[in-house]
Amino acid sequence: MAESVPTIDGAGVRLRRAFGNLQGVNLDPFLLLDEMYSDDPKDTAAGFPYHPHRGIETMTIMIEGQMNHDDSLGNHGQLKPGDIQYMTGGSGIIHQEMPQPELNGYLRGLQLWINLPRIHKMSKPRYQEFKAAAIPTTRIDHGIDVRIYSGNFNGIDGVVHDIPTQPRILDISLEPEYKLQDDTPADHTMVLYGLQGEGRIGSNNQLLKQGHLAVLTAGDQLKIEALAQDEKFRFMMFSGKPIREPVAWHGPVVMNTREELIEAFQDLQQGTFIRHEYKINENS
Repeated sequence: MAESVPTIDGAGVRLRRAFGNLQGVNLDPFLLLDEMYSDDPKDTAAGFPYHPHRGIETMTIMIEGQMNHDDSLGNHGQLKPGDIQYMTGGSGIIHQEMPQPELNGYLRGLQLWINLPRIHKMSKPRYQEFKAAAIPTTRIDHGIDVRIYSGNFNGIDGVVHDIPTQPRILDISLEPEYKLQDDTPADHTMVLYGLQGEGRIGSNNQLLKQGHLAVLTAGDQLKIEALAQDEKFRFMMFSGKPIREPVAWHGPVVMNTREELIEAFQDLQQGTFIRHEYKINENS
C-alpha cells in the first residue's frame, strides 16, 4: 500500500503520481499512473503541449472538468466528465492535452501508461475515444456500480478493445458496508487506486483510501468491502498481462534497449520520428 506523491509534469502541471519509473516498483505491463486533481486553475492550466510517444499506450479518464486534445493522426476533440481516450503510440505519435480549468475551476482526471510488447512497439499508431454515455455500466444489488472501460466484467465487455496486454480496467463504486468479490486472473498484474472514501481489500484487510495504491497478489480472490461511512467507496481496478521483456525508458519513449531509445531521440532530432502522415491540427 502506497500513497501517491506530488510531482510536476508537462509544462508545469501539478499532479499526484501513484507509480512510475522513479517509484521503484515493477507493475508490468503498467508503467505509470498520474492523477490530476485540483480546484486551482494555476495548477493545471499550462497543460501538456505537443510531445512524442513511442512504444507505449496511454489511457486518459476524465472525472471532472474538461481537456482539449489533438495529435499527429489528425484526431482532436474535448474530453468531458466520464469520457475516455485510449491512444496507441506505437511507432511514434505527437500529441497535446490541454486542460481547460477556467471553465469551472475544477479538474480531475487519470492517465495510465501501458507498455507494448516488442512485436507491437513499432506498430501503426491508433486512437480510440469514447463519450461517457458509451461506457457500459452495470449495477449489482443496488449498492455496487461498475463502469467497464476494457476487459470483461459479469459478461459485459468494455469499449476499449484489441490491446496486446489484455487490460481489464474498471471504475467501481460501493455503497457503505457493501462487499464485492472477484477473481484475480492468475497470470495478470492487478492494482487498485482509491478515488473516494475508503475500504478494506484482500484476505489481509488492507485499508485502501483516496489517493492510495494497492497491489494484489496474482491468483488471489479479490475481496473488497466499503467501510460504514457517509460516503461511497470508489476506486479504479487495473489488471493486465505482464510482458516480461527488458524495459528501456526515457520520458515518453519506452523501448526494449538503450540503442532503440537513442534511435528514437535521433529520429526526433532529424524529423523522422513520425512514420505516418503528419496532421497536426493548426486550429488547436
